[in-house]
Amino acid sequence: MYLTRCTIDPARRGARKLLGSPQAMHAAVRAAFAAPEDYERPGARALWRLDTTAGGTVHLYLVSPGAPDLAHLVEQAGGRDTAEAWTTRPYDGLLTSLQPGQRWAFRLTANPSHSGRKTPESKDTQRFGRLRAGEQVQWLLDRTARCGFTVAAQRDGAPNLALHRRQTLTFKRGMHTVSLTTATYDGVLEVADAAAFRQALTGGIGHGKAYGCGLLTIAPVG
Repeated sequence: MYLTRCTIDPARRGARKLLGSPQAMHAAVRAAFAAPEDYERPGARALWRLDTTAGGTVHLYLVSPGAPDLAHLVEQAGGRDTAEAWTTRPYDGLLTSLQPGQRWAFRLTANPSHSGRKTPESKDTQRFGRLRAGEQVQWLLDRTARCGFTVAAQRDGAPNLALHRRQTLTFKRGMHTVSLTTATYDGVLEVADAAAFRQALTGGIGHGKAYGCGLLTIAPVG
């Protein structure tokens, strides 16, 4: 597995096109892998997320089975003054070092959603976004056990978890219009089951993985 970071310049026309459409960004990410197995393998797939810093810099984070070639994306939307257009590092060392009891700061952009029927008479189910902040927090808490971690508690006993960038994205996929509810979670977690946690890091959490959801990244606490 590999972890990649690429700087995107939102002032560029090509960047605005990619940043405005998860479908367009998905296509750009998919094009970075000539071999299908570098994009997706059993138990692991390419996951990506866009983060914007307080200064307005946009970073594309990408975890993938094989190393990507982002030359086409940098040419279209990359930062002009960045010394390194993108950086890719092996991820397996971190994955194999994970152990129960470790604490990590984390970030996750996800699609908090549930399945249901649009009308009581409808036979087909579809996905609906969780729109309220409390429901979005609970959505993640309901999945932590199967993903091999718990959210650490603060001194007052509340989960060490902050929710931001809550939005519903609307974009075109072919002839269809797609609506995608997303939320970004920041917090501190504790590893409970190392194998399940590795799977969450490499396979993603929730739905919408092709469109920038599901990538959980971790960093040392502090």
